[in-house]
Amino acid sequence: MTQSGEKLVVAGDGFVGWHALNDTIMGGRSSGSCSVSQAGLRFSGELIEQGGGFVSVRSPLFSPPLDLSGFAALRLDLAGQGRRFKLAVACADGVAGLTELIPGGLRWVHEFGTEVEGFSAVRIGFDQLTPSVRAQPIEKLPLSLPLHFDAARITRLQLLHSKFDDAGGLNPGFRSGSIDLELQAIHAVG
Repeated sequence: MTQSGEKLVVAGDGFVGWHALNDTIMGGRSSGSCSVSQAGLRFSGELIEQGGGFVSVRSPLFSPPLDLSGFAALRLDLAGQGRRFKLAVACADGVAGLTELIPGGLRWVHEFGTEVEGFSAVRIGFDQLTPSVRAQPIEKLPLSLPLHFDAARITRLQLLHSKFDDAGGLNPGFRSGSIDLELQAIHAVG
């Protein structure tokens, strides 16, 4: 049963432990770092498209997994400079953990835009999330696992600014150069 209220997932200095993960893991040259204060998480960096083309910030692993089964969506309160981002959600699956054996891991993603100035409140329904591996929709990959998003077993949250969109094509809101993302809070909502 879905709740009509909301639950704070993380805000302010609760972002301690979140960290940057950039395209350098695959040979890119983008850089970025996180700082946390009572106002939330700030990610600042330099995005270089050639050789990679993404920067991100992600939570530590939730252990035990985060149970948001009573909710229908996440609401992100952030300032994103008019860029398009992707929310990526990892969850423990009901296939004996086999999706974690996929190189790059299975993530449930949804792309969204932000206001050019000020803060945006972005609602992403769990029903909007689609399975993806390394910016490729699962239907484009040679996999035949039964996949099911499980809001009761969320193991990690990640925000990415990538040159690729949800469908594996180019992100029309992507731009190289300096980036400054402010993430005030994430709520689970009905």
